[in-house]
Amino acid sequence: MSLTTQGVPDMHRRARRIWITAVVAACGVVLSLLATAIPAQGAPQAAPTARAKASAAVDAMMGFYDQETGRWNPEAPWWQSGNALQALLDFMTKTGSRKYLPEVKNTIAEQRKPLEWWPQGGGEFRADSTDDTGWWALAMTRMYDLTRDKQYLGIAKVDETYMRDYWDDTCGGGIWWDIRSKTYKNAISIELYIKLAASLHNRIPGDKVYLDHALEAWNWFKNSGMINNDHLVNDGLTTQSGGCANNNGTTWTYNQGVVLGGLVELYKATGQQSMLTTARQIADAVIASPLLSPKGILTEPCEAAGNCEFDGTAFKGIFARNLGELDNALPGHPYRSYLRAQADSAYANDRNGQNQYGQSWAGPFDKASIGRQGSAVSLLVSVL
Repeated sequence: MSLTTQGVPDMHRRARRIWITAVVAACGVVLSLLATAIPAQGAPQAAPTARAKASAAVDAMMGFYDQETGRWNPEAPWWQSGNALQALLDFMTKTGSRKYLPEVKNTIAEQRKPLEWWPQGGGEFRADSTDDTGWWALAMTRMYDLTRDKQYLGIAKVDETYMRDYWDDTCGGGIWWDIRSKTYKNAISIELYIKLAASLHNRIPGDKVYLDHALEAWNWFKNSGMINNDHLVNDGLTTQSGGCANNNGTTWTYNQGVVLGGLVELYKATGQQSMLTTARQIADAVIASPLLSPKGILTEPCEAAGNCEFDGTAFKGIFARNLGELDNALPGHPYRSYLRAQADSAYANDRNGQNQYGQSWAGPFDKASIGRQGSAVSLLVSVL
């Protein structure tokens, strides 16, 4: 049947009305979706996740990175670049991020070379103080965890041997801190050595040698007197004046921390609950200390005087890293709330607009440095 000339325009008008109606309906759906996806101006924004906070702090830490040397702020103490490397590797291991893996490999390649100030060490992070070597060696065990590349365990083995070479019978054992003059046996060198040797054992199937070394070092340290009656670790022994007693030196937070990580590794190696019991005594003593945790916020003893540069700025993050390792080894995660309180306080009170963190986690922000930033990164990673 043929259509009349009048019917043709009517059909077009009807089709046009149907098309317009459909377009309007579709636009309404799109606008509705946009309204739910984009908050209205002034609407409260969702709080950033713990991972987002840690990631932003890592990005800010990389602002200190020097590609040529592979160090974070080459003017800062060398060990702090090893500590920053550890913080970055901890973040990468926990999150699966590989964003900065090229920088990690660059750092290892550059810094494993013989050191300008200690070429006789022969490279592989062998420095003129045993604690400096220990920081880098522990970072190599974490690099192995991340990559499963045994070359990094090989470097850590070289470093363990190097540190072990400075063990002798003075004061019944222990490792000298200062390789050049051998005047001081202190807490940090032996704590790092315990953690390193136990970490190697736990990553090398069938090992007995590294476990024997770790246990010997722990038994010596436990009986050395450096752990005082308050279950806090003083800085070292009186070897600089010819003695072997506790020198009642400052109870730096990192000395309270590294031993926790070492005891966790020894617990994994032996299954001995006594390792965790001792670790908890030290951790609880820190949390209860009016000097180290005033008003529940971890504080370095040097903060009140404002003289923590450079070394002391990095110490608290080391404690947080190792307390996090202890927390993960315990049922019920008894220290997670304490760590979260530190992270929340630092984020709210000790951070600038560039996600850089200052010294005092209670606030206010003072200034940025690699020690401060690396410390904050380790804190924020500890709660992931």
